[in-house]
Order: sequence, then structure tokens, then C-alpha cells
Amino acid sequence: MSWTIDYAHSQIEFSVRHLMVSRVRGRFEKFQGNIHVDEEHPENSTVYVEIDAASINTGQPDRDAHLRSPDFLDVENHPHLIFRSKRVEVLDDSHGKLIGDLTIRGVTREVVLDVTYHGQVKSPFGPFVSAGFSAQTKINRKDWGLTWNAVLETGGVVVGDEVEISIELELMKSLEEAPAAATA
Repeated sequence: MSWTIDYAHSQIEFSVRHLMVSRVRGRFEKFQGNIHVDEEHPENSTVYVEIDAASINTGQPDRDAHLRSPDFLDVENHPHLIFRSKRVEVLDDSHGKLIGDLTIRGVTREVVLDVTYHGQVKSPFGPFVSAGFSAQTKINRKDWGLTWNAVLETGGVVVGDEVEISIELELMKSLEEAPAAATA
């Protein structure tokens, strides 16, 4: 069954080392996707997410402009980051691995997301059920052509290579109407 992303309760966030001593965090404000969850056979589930690269937000407008530039995401030529699942590996009732292709700046590489399923609940806000998922992975930004950096006079670099990605998704599906009672 297809589920709808509840954007008010979902986030795609990242963090990366800065100056070798701290961690900068950010998020993408706009994304959309198609998620099909096969509850009977979770290994048959599929995920497609398209992220608006220009929606990057680290809370610093100058840094965000630099991240949108050709030095990093090059949003004029590559307006979207795309994740397309290839397979799901179920580990237990609440854990799995989502393997898929991540495309950034026109470069596609396979990534593995560690996924935790947090369960389902009937929503008090409408006739639907909500389900929660968390996912994490780490990538090397250079694998996608994000190579800009500057060397520090004390050694090291301005931007770390490893990017930690953290995703929180709340999904919704309409409650199915009960079948009509048979008439005699």
C-alpha cells in the first residue's frame, strides 16, 4: 500500500565536520516521495524520494549560498538529490536495511540506510493511520564530486569528507472503509 509523507513531522538532516573541531548541521526543507510499504512482506517495499537541492538550510544564509554553488551541490545544473530503493533487508520486526541509489550532482552511488520502524497508531487528527521510521547512513561527499575544501594553516581542512545523514519520516495512509454489510 502507498503511504503519504507527513511533511510537518518528517525531516532529512545532515551533519559534517567543520575546521576539524566542530560539527555543522543542516536540513533540506523541501522533498517529496513515493513510498510503498508491503506490510505482509516488508522486503517488497519501495522508496523514491526527490529532494530540492536549493532548499538546503544550515541556518547561515552565506554558507547555504555556498552549498548551492558549483563548489558543492550546483543547484542550477542539478536541482534535485534523488534516492531510489533497490531492495530491503529485514533484520527483525523493527530493524532493516534499505539499499538504494543516491544521486547527487548527476553522480549515482549505492548507499545503505539503517532503518528503524517505530510502529503505527491511529491518528487523532483524521481518518488515517500514521507510521514512524528513522534512517541513518554515512557517505563520503567526495564520492559524489563534492570536493571543495581549503587547508587550514594548522593542518587539516575546513570541511570533513564524511557526511552523516539522518532521516525521520512519519507516513500516513487512509483508513480503509469497512466492507458494506451484505443485504438479505
